[in-house]
Amino acid sequence: MKTKLSLRRVIFAGVMAAVVYVVTLFKIPFLGSNVHFANAACLLSGMLFGPVVGGAAAGMGSALYDLLAGGYGVVDALITFVSKFAMAFVAGVIVYGIKADPKKYKDFRTIIGAVVGALTYVVLYMIKTFVFKKFVDGLSMDATWVAMVSKLIPSLINALFASIIAPIFYSAILPILVESGLIKDFEEEQPKKVKDKKEEQLSK
Repeated sequence: MKTKLSLRRVIFAGVMAAVVYVVTLFKIPFLGSNVHFANAACLLSGMLFGPVVGGAAAGMGSALYDLLAGGYGVVDALITFVSKFAMAFVAGVIVYGIKADPKKYKDFRTIIGAVVGALTYVVLYMIKTFVFKKFVDGLSMDATWVAMVSKLIPSLINALFASIIAPIFYSAILPILVESGLIKDFEEEQPKKVKDKKEEQLSK
């Protein structure tokens, strides 16, 4: 059973990493950065498959993009892995970890998870930008702040899009995966409201 469980988790992580990779290919240049839906895919990964598996998938897909298509080096890819993993991990912890009456909270848990996860990435990305611009590129403090502002605006736009899109896709995809049995091994980790809904349907 443990072998099957591990294999299923590896398969889901691989598929989700591929989704993150492909989504990252499509982006819109904006104010020196890029607006895309990759962050939404990373959040969705953590929300669907939990903080560890989902976080690993988000980190792997994003890091592979940096190495294979983004033109970045190993150091950048490692930083990307950590930041994207942290983003999905935080979202996964909030979605899976809050013990509350599902009738009371309804979709607030997924919304909060998406927002906090997205903002976690923005903070980490801004820290990376500051360190690289100031200490690696050797820019003055004024130039560093200008560069950070130019990165912050599209980053916040990405965070907003991700915070809206991820909960919508989560609510649409998770019940289908659970009902089809494709995500059966993850059911014990799913939010209580999803399991209650399934049990109610089976009792009819």
